Amino acid sequence: MVAGQRILLEGTQGTGLSLHHGDYPHVTTRDTSVSGCLADAGIAPSNVRKIIMVCRTYPIRVGGPSGPMAHEVDMPEIHRRSGIPLEELEKNERPTTTNRPRRIAEFDWVQFRDSVQLNGPTDIALTFVDYFDVGNRRVFRFEQLSQETISFVEEIERISGRPVSLLSTNFNLAQRYRPEGMVTEAELEELITNCPTLYHMAERGSWDSIKQ
Repeated sequence: MVAGQRILLEGTQGTGLSLHHGDYPHVTTRDTSVSGCLADAGIAPSNVRKIIMVCRTYPIRVGGPSGPMAHEVDMPEIHRRSGIPLEELEKNERPTTTNRPRRIAEFDWVQFRDSVQLNGPTDIALTFVDYFDVGNRRVFRFEQLSQETISFVEEIERISGRPVSLLSTNFNLAQRYRPEGMVTEAELEELITNCPTLYHMAERGSWDSIKQ
């Protein structure tokens, strides 16, 4: 930063696993909030321009006695709701470290409000919207999403007071939509230009598609 360079800092693990703010003893060894990440990296909060809080439509924990989750569901239920093949869900929802099937639950609105308050995001990135409807994988405009997905995004924005500026419509694909007041094309291009190892443009349409 002294040299005028920009930094993209990615946090590890979710806020619910924070040593200070999670459900002890089901936590990790550090503070996973934005303030904890900045402290670990030696970056002053006044130097931060944008904070993107990433949320899954269906939160997860590693399989086994890994801590409380509100309203757990199973993969057959996600398959029934979304239309995604059960075999695909069971293959993808396994961590690389333990290879144990993940636990999955309904969206936790209480945890979401707490995370917004704790992290103070400027934007929300919502992942796994195809878990609402597999048809979301084929859309390229916001209004083409299923009505359930659109309603969910609107509720996220209403409760958080922040825009949902990134949507993930597939396991490794994030789609960005930009109503008035959201992230500009210049800001996105700047992110891609300054962090070429993290993102590349997959294609252009009514939305910008970014593949990790």
